[in-house]
Amino acid sequence: MLLFLDYDGVLHPDAVYRRVDGQIELLSEGALFMWAPLLEELLQPFPEVGIVLSTSWVRNLGFQRAKGMLSAALAARLVGATWHSAMKRNSTDTVLWDQQSRYEQIATYLNRLGRFDSWLAIDDDGSGWPEDSLHRLVKTDGMLGISEARVRQEIISTLRR
Repeated sequence: MLLFLDYDGVLHPDAVYRRVDGQIELLSEGALFMWAPLLEELLQPFPEVGIVLSTSWVRNLGFQRAKGMLSAALAARLVGATWHSAMKRNSTDTVLWDQQSRYEQIATYLNRLGRFDSWLAIDDDGSGWPEDSLHRLVKTDGMLGISEARVRQEIISTLRR
C-alpha cells in the first residue's frame, strides 16, 4: 500500500509560508508537523504502508530537506516523491508538474512505477480528482488536517480494505 502524503493542510494547518530568509513559518496557531504523531499512531498497525511525498515541499526544498522535517518513524516509511529533482533538468517536466492537479501528479508517479495497485492519498486539495478515484482520497479540512476524528477514521477504514 502506498500513501501519498501532502504536508500543508494535513500534518499542520495550511498556513505555511517561506520567509525572505528561507525559513518556513506557520502563520497559524500550533506548530509545523504538529499532527505528525497522529499519523505515526494511525500507521503503526500497518507496517506494509510506504509513504510517497506528494507535497510542494519537495519541489521547493528538495527531497532530503522535506524528508528531514518528518519524524524518524515516518521518514523510515518513505519510498519516494511525486516530484523528482531530475524534473528540473527538463523545463517541460517542470511546467507539466506545476500545472497538474495533485491527482495527476500521483497518476504520473504510478505510471512511472508501472503499477496501480493499492494506494491512498491524504490531501486538503481535492480539485482535479476524477469521480472514479475519489475513494482513494482522504480529503482534509486545510485548517484541521488529520486532527479531525472523521479523517483519522476514514484513513483507518481505507487502510483496512
